[in-house]
Amino acid sequence: VQLQASGGGLVQAGGSLRLSCAASGSISRINVMGWYRQAPGKQRELVATITRSGSTAYANFVKGRFTISRDNAKNTVYLVWLQMNSPKPEDTAVYYCNANADGPIRTYWGHGTQVTVSS
Repeated sequence: VQLQASGGGLVQAGGSLRLSCAASGSISRINVMGWYRQAPGKQRELVATITRSGSTAYANFVKGRFTISRDNAKNTVYLVWLQMNSPKPEDTAVYYCNANADGPIRTYWGHGTQVTVSS
């Protein structure tokens, strides 16, 4: 499974930004897709997840502001988005796309995409 994340950048607090992640390869093995983030000097933390059937879960600090969605209708690519509404400066971090899958390798990571929220 290969993950390609995009969409990061500079956004003003209260604005909006959408991150995209495209999964390719053995996408039929994917059970859960998610977004994590890591701020400087902090551990990587879970932001949101979405299952193949569409069930979602969010960290408390983004509930009501961020929305995760997916499109897994195609056989060759699995798309996941993170809509970031009303971001705050504390949301500044590198955001990583993640996939949990069946098989010998259970967890995949994409390259991070930097999100910077200015006050």
